[in-house]
Order: sequence, then C-alpha cells, then structure tokens
Amino acid sequence: MSDTNQYQPPSVWTWDAENGGEWASINRPVAGPTHEAPLPRGKHPLQIYSIGTPNGQKVTIMAEELLAAGENGAEYDAHLIRIGEGDQFSSGFVDINPNSKIPALLDTENGSRVFESGAILLYLAEKFGRFLPKEAAARTEVMNWLFWLQGSAPYLGGGFGHFYAYAPEKFEYPINRFTMEVKRQLDVLDREFAEHRYLGGDEYSIADIATWPWYGNLVLGEAYDAGEFLQVESYKNLRRWAKEIFERPAVQRGRIVNRTRGELSEQLHERHDASDFNLRTQDKLTPESTA
Repeated sequence: MSDTNQYQPPSVWTWDAENGGEWASINRPVAGPTHEAPLPRGKHPLQIYSIGTPNGQKVTIMAEELLAAGENGAEYDAHLIRIGEGDQFSSGFVDINPNSKIPALLDTENGSRVFESGAILLYLAEKFGRFLPKEAAARTEVMNWLFWLQGSAPYLGGGFGHFYAYAPEKFEYPINRFTMEVKRQLDVLDREFAEHRYLGGDEYSIADIATWPWYGNLVLGEAYDAGEFLQVESYKNLRRWAKEIFERPAVQRGRIVNRTRGELSEQLHERHDASDFNLRTQDKLTPESTA
C-alpha cells in the first residue's frame, strides 16, 4: 500500500460539505426536501422521474420492452431529474421517494408510488405479467439474480466507480479493494453465462434488464473508461450476453431516455411519446433547461 497520509477519524464525525469530489454539492447527511417544487405530470399511465444513469436505464428499458411486447398500458412519460442540480430533493420528488434517489415511478392508474429500481422492475413485471416466470422455481431463480444485482451494483458504482473515476484523489487501498470485488463479480456472471443464455435460465427477464445497465455497459466499455484496467475482454461469456442484450431494439431506446451525457445522438432528455426517438435531443429539452 502506497498511501502515506494516514487518516485518523475524529471522536465525533462532522460533515465537511466541501469534501467529496464531483458529487459533493448534492451529498448530505440528512433526508427530506430542500425546496418546494411540484413534479411535472404527463398524459400517460406511468410517470417516470429519473436520469439516464444505470439505475435509471433499468426502468426506461423495462418500459420500452413492455411496449415492444404489446403492452400499450405501459405508455409512459419520462421526466428528467437533474441530480447534479438537486432536483431529487424537491418536495414533489421526496413525496414519491423519501430516499431522494432516482428512479421513481408514479402509477396514475392506482396512485401507487414505487421507488428503488429493483422494486419498480418487479412492480411492472407483476402488473403486466411479463419478464418474470410464473413457475415457482424459475421465478425464484430470476429473483435470486435480481437481488444479487441490487446488492452487488453498489460495489461497482459507489465503490469502484467512485474511487477509480470520480474521487478527488486516487488512493491505492480503496481502488484495489473494490477492483478485486468487481472482478470477482464479473467472474460470477461469466461462469453463469457459460451455463445459461440469460440470468435465471433461458428466458429474458427483469434480472437481465436490471443487470445489463451496470455490468453490460462495463464490459462493453461504456463505464468508467476502465475496460483495459479490468481486462473485460477476458470475460467472454459475459460479453456475449452483454452484446446480445445491447442489440435489442427496446434496449437501444430505453438506454438513451433521460440521458444527458455522451453523444447528442444518444441523448433523449425527456420522453413523452414514441415519436420522440425520431427527434434530436435539443428538440426535447424541457423549457427550464433552455432558459
């Protein structure tokens, strides 16, 4: 270990609002709203409030998959929540998700609020009877992998991704610690895909929809610029799966919804109609963002 400056924790922790790197301005040790602001409401049954991070991509991909499967009741409005500007701390957003994290879903048909990406996927799968096996053993296997993802992804994003790509300083210990864990996770997936086409068996499911935005993007070189560092080319079975999922038309659409980074052609800041995918992102900016 090469770190020479040893941090000595104080007897009582106090918040340093300036310490935290790129996301320091929105991280805080208390919950609740910081300002009063209602959420916009569109015309469709499902209202999604999100941004196109991996967790956000899960839900918009799911919505697009449902529409592709013929579920017209899954029509949705996707409203952009600018987490860098603190939109997730508005009173309207906190009413839907008291944890102030994207994504959040409002089902206007029954007034249900749904928060946490895995819960949203399960809610939609059960509502429409799609992408979740009905047979008990197959359903259990899919749920195994859905919960595996929900527990594992924080080590990739908040752990590896933060210390490797976003932290204001790079330190050997946390990078090594989380790199080891992420590579172990990649090996878990690679071994699974040596035996099965999809997570949970031979049918595409919410486990794949949940996992692809994190680990699919990673092994396809779309996350943290860490492909060479992690030697992602060595995970052949995982990459086969990642490429197959990427080629699905619904994934191609869902992955760009609420996205604000990367090529303009891969950004659709808001989605309120299927025709929006035919328009340039600058034509779909919300009024506030063009002011």
